[in-house]
Amino acid sequence: MHSIQLAIWAVATLVLVALVFDFMNGFHDAANSIATVVSTGVLKPQQAVAFAAAFNVIAYFIFHLKVAATVGKGTIDPNIVDHYVIFGALVGAIGWNIVTWHYGIPSSSSHALIGGLVGAALAKSGWSSLNVDGLLKTLSFIFISPLLGFVLGSFFMLLVSWMYFRTPPSRVDRRFRRLQLVSAGLYSLGHGGNDAQKTIGIIWMLLIATGYASSISEAPPVWVIGGCYLSMGLGTLFGGWRIVRTMGQKITKLKPVGGFCAETGGAITLFVASMLGIPVSTTHTITGAIVGVGATQKFSAVRWGVAGNIVWAWILTIPASAGLAAAGWWFGHHFL
Repeated sequence: MHSIQLAIWAVATLVLVALVFDFMNGFHDAANSIATVVSTGVLKPQQAVAFAAAFNVIAYFIFHLKVAATVGKGTIDPNIVDHYVIFGALVGAIGWNIVTWHYGIPSSSSHALIGGLVGAALAKSGWSSLNVDGLLKTLSFIFISPLLGFVLGSFFMLLVSWMYFRTPPSRVDRRFRRLQLVSAGLYSLGHGGNDAQKTIGIIWMLLIATGYASSISEAPPVWVIGGCYLSMGLGTLFGGWRIVRTMGQKITKLKPVGGFCAETGGAITLFVASMLGIPVSTTHTITGAIVGVGATQKFSAVRWGVAGNIVWAWILTIPASAGLAAAGWWFGHHFL
């Protein structure tokens, strides 16, 4: 009886830690949703986070759970998952998020979680525990999502420039201040639809491994889905202001028209990825779109040094979080 109670407490604790990660994901990635709309002056910071958080939660009613299924069943072998693997994965993801938040680096919470799963699985069972096909699909979008964001951001900026070529700048600014509310809402919707599902996937994986959910179930419990969307929304509500500044102004100076084009390009990329069930980085996506918008104005409008530092953070995220996760697995296995 005592061992059963301990097992229940262990699962409950890990679910709570996963929800903390989801909260941190929203907190860390709030910049992705609101940096452009804040930096262009369309919304005040407090208004922007409330706006983004609402759309994060609304995504619950719109997106299917394909991304959750990919994370839960398509990254590592479900048969090797136990308390220690999930603990290690969360240690790796949360640890890397704290480091990058502290230094104001817009890294990917999504890839930190994937890296965490990989590191914990490798520590326990070696290379055979990895789902190579699922991981390759995720890894390929490290390059595809910012590239697609770049292309779409550039395309919309060029299209708008052509359409409003003879329109006075003041009128363009007024019009796109209103339209940017639409684009920011769509991007926040895509952010919630893709990112919240990653935590749903890891909790679902834990519940299946411990016998609290059926492996043949087509969907995780409703309380898991609702809890993850709500946690992400609350995280976004508290915001991550260090990263807002990097995303909103340090890469390139944005006007409302540029913010609209970047958010629209990023939102389309996230919608496509979510429909395909691919967990992508919202950070990578919006950064690519912002760089694309800046590059259409003039090549020197983009601060390539800042963009380069962000790319290095992308490259380091998976191995760094995997290393932390492997250490977390070892600690949990030997001391918990």
